Amino acid sequence: MPHIDEVKILRKRAKAFLKTSETAYQDGEYDLTVYLCEQAIQLHLKSILLEELGDYPRTHSLTYLFQLLQKIEELRNLYNIYKDNKQLVTFLEDAYIATRYLPREYSKE
Repeated sequence: MPHIDEVKILRKRAKAFLKTSETAYQDGEYDLTVYLCEQAIQLHLKSILLEELGDYPRTHSLTYLFQLLQKIEELRNLYNIYKDNKQLVTFLEDAYIATRYLPREYSKE
C-alpha cells in the first residue's frame, strides 16, 4: 500500500476516534472518552510521521511520537504543543493502559 493511502487511512481513523470520543463524553462514558482521545492523537501523530519520514515507530507512547516531531523543522510547533501540555500527554498515556487493563474509572473532571 502506498504511504499516501496509509496516511489517509490513519487520519480517517483518527477523526473517527475523535468524533466517537465526543459522543462518549456527552454520554458520560469518561473511561472510553480518554481512551478514544489518546487513540485519535496517536494515530494522527503516526500519520504525520509517515507522511514526513516515510515510516513511524510501532509504539503507543505519545511522548516518543511527539519527540520525533521535533526533528522535523516545519513541525516543531507540534512538539511545542507537547512541551506546553506534558502533564495532559502523560495522563493520556496512562489512560491508554489503565482503561484497558486496570480497575480505574475516570470522571468528567
